[in-house]
Amino acid sequence: MLREALPHGCTCSLLPPPPLLPPWGQPAGTGSPGEFLTVGLASVRRPRGYYLPATLQSLFKQSTEEELQEMVVVVHLADTDPIWNVRVATNIAHKFAHHILLGRLLLIHAPHEFYPTLEGLKRNYNDPEERVRFRSKQNVDYAFLLAFAANLSSYYLMIEDDVWCAKSFLTAIRKALASHEGSYWATLEFSKLGYIGKLYRSSDLPRLARFLLLFYQEMPCDWLLVHFRLLLTQKDVIRFKPSLFQHMGLYSSFQGTVNRLEDDEFQADALDLPDNPPAALFTSMSVFENYEPLKAYSTAEGYFWGKDPAAGSVFSIVFQQPAHVTRVRVRTGSDERRGDFLHAGVLELGRWRRAGSWDCSAYTTVGTFEKGTFEQRGLERGMPGPVDCVRIRVTQDQSEWLIIQSIDIWTTAGT
Repeated sequence: MLREALPHGCTCSLLPPPPLLPPWGQPAGTGSPGEFLTVGLASVRRPRGYYLPATLQSLFKQSTEEELQEMVVVVHLADTDPIWNVRVATNIAHKFAHHILLGRLLLIHAPHEFYPTLEGLKRNYNDPEERVRFRSKQNVDYAFLLAFAANLSSYYLMIEDDVWCAKSFLTAIRKALASHEGSYWATLEFSKLGYIGKLYRSSDLPRLARFLLLFYQEMPCDWLLVHFRLLLTQKDVIRFKPSLFQHMGLYSSFQGTVNRLEDDEFQADALDLPDNPPAALFTSMSVFENYEPLKAYSTAEGYFWGKDPAAGSVFSIVFQQPAHVTRVRVRTGSDERRGDFLHAGVLELGRWRRAGSWDCSAYTTVGTFEKGTFEQRGLERGMPGPVDCVRIRVTQDQSEWLIIQSIDIWTTAGT
């Protein structure tokens, strides 16, 4: 049995290799963070459904060869039945032998004797005893996984064992990191579901592992992850849209209950993500509470919500530097407030920002909103040069307020 030392002082055993695949599960350069990204997931036997091979297939198939060279995937086979663990390890090893031999796929298992007690735990939130045992063990499963992965790469991505991945998600993550270079963050999120798509610096993994172990019986893992982010003084959620990961499983790993969770902001092609250049945002509408304009344009959680939009009301995006805009997509309204969409409006591109003003002196209308949505490509063909402003203008009074969910802008280099 091969063993790897964990940063917090325990050990984690690699599952024994099946015949004809020696020496298997050993990453090239273990202990040296040469790779860019580790993708980590824990898997246990489900009463119904088995999604792990499809998840791994998606991870590898949706990545280019160049991206795979910067990535390692670690699977913690964490079931209490050793026969199941070995059977799954053997199956995965044969299906993904190429990636295992290249050190891109590692299968690990933390022995049962390393776990704290899972009996007689506190029943916080009046959860049934079986539910408390399940979620407490899950916290420890993740803690061992995080500790093992701490020295494998620069960044760590947490997913579950039943997800689809967007094409070139690694490149999209690298792009997102570049947009936050120089700013402080503890967690970046690439999905709005559970543990899926949470990104951490690998240097934070040892203390996150200890945190999960310390409070393993208190609450579910996704709640603990929120507390960890807040303790590291990141107050606001930083979530990138569209989402890069989609939940595929129909049955939960807890008692096989039906779980139809889906991320309605998932986009299958990560290479099609918007650029949203640095900009200042302004509106002539009164803003409701803290639903500020920036929330429609940035990675901040939430949306813009304006009061009493009237004909002539505007929502303006003023770029820090002129940009060649090729495509714009705006979504208004919400499922909860179905009437709060833009009933009548146009999108305008502006040039020649006025001196001492956050506005442009000339605007060109490029299209109208249809049922609260605007999307148009090829905008560069109608503009003779770079754009300084993008403006949404209301063209008709409406009694409902206005929610702008998202504004996505694509640009290209130009002369």
